[in-house]
Amino acid sequence: MRNYDLITPEGTKDLLFGECIVRRNIEKTLFKLFKSRGYCEMITPGLEFFDVFNLNSQYFPQENLYKLTDSKGRLLVMRPDSTMPIARVVATRLRDAMLPLKFCYNQTVYRTEPALKGRSDEIVQAGIELIGSELKMADLEVISTAVEALRSFGMEFSLEIGHIGIFKELVSHLEVSDNVKENIRKHIEAKNFPALNDLLDTLGSSPITNALKKLPALFGGEEVFEKAEELMPDENIKRILDELKEIYHDACEICDTEGAITVDLGLVNKTDYYTGLIIKGYLQGHGEEVVSGGRYDKLISEFGYDVPAVGFALNVNGVAKVIEKNGVFPSMPKADILVYAVPGCEVAALKAAQEYRDQGLIVENALFDDLDSARAYAMEMRIAKVVVIDETGEDEQE
Repeated sequence: MRNYDLITPEGTKDLLFGECIVRRNIEKTLFKLFKSRGYCEMITPGLEFFDVFNLNSQYFPQENLYKLTDSKGRLLVMRPDSTMPIARVVATRLRDAMLPLKFCYNQTVYRTEPALKGRSDEIVQAGIELIGSELKMADLEVISTAVEALRSFGMEFSLEIGHIGIFKELVSHLEVSDNVKENIRKHIEAKNFPALNDLLDTLGSSPITNALKKLPALFGGEEVFEKAEELMPDENIKRILDELKEIYHDACEICDTEGAITVDLGLVNKTDYYTGLIIKGYLQGHGEEVVSGGRYDKLISEFGYDVPAVGFALNVNGVAKVIEKNGVFPSMPKADILVYAVPGCEVAALKAAQEYRDQGLIVENALFDDLDSARAYAMEMRIAKVVVIDETGEDEQE
């Protein structure tokens, strides 16, 4: 008995009509932006060997991957991320290419998070990777591109910037296991103050645990840096804060978005993946980030080629959801002309329809046995003109 032949798997959905138009419009807008800034498209396989994602630093837990085997019994995964396959390509096929390399992409990633109900397992991502530069200019280019991407959708947005180095410096002074450090990170990322305080209280009171307790609350504007310096009188952290403050000021000036760019020192996602700047972007009316990225200077070295990199991915599904929620739903394009062929005149009708299309019109061929049905269809679909093709030629009817 077939139980699943009429539904889609959990975390996936069919897109119909206007939903498809929304997605394609988003993708078209983003690609125009990326290519205007010199980014070239890269497409990686939807299937990758498991080893690509099973490096020394396991950025994606096995339980979050869709796995299968090939004809030789080798373990494959459906691509859960676009950055790591691009890192693989750079370290193998593009090792001798001149740096920096600038790539953009628009492809689907697959990953499952059973604990997060309602989240999609099939996510269309569009993004950029800037590889081979550790300059502040590269960070600013990625930030400004992310801002322009968010601005292009015509809605209010915000972009948060942080630096993973602050968290890493703080936890490096704790004599605890990696599991405990990861739990601290998760609580900070989720801004779960009760759980964070309870965990840190078990480690005793110290300037380090006190700073970690306050880290999720350090978000806002210029005032964040002063508060952080008072709370964390550490030379390495001061250097990081000075670096982030400079990027923050420059980004605000470049992007001309008063109040849209904020600082959040509680951005601590993927501590092994990111090495410096972290960014997250939001659209009004959507609680989850639609932009996520940052600097990952050590990732490509795990494939044997040590070069710095920075980039971001934009969740196309998330943006589409916001657009549809706000009622900005495009109408389906309707035909300008319906061409009806009297029996025996089908070839002439097809030729006539093509002549109209050559003029830039949208033309449908009527697929009905009689003219009355064709006219009823044209009225239902709001097609303004019906053209009848018979032995004598054309007869246009409004």
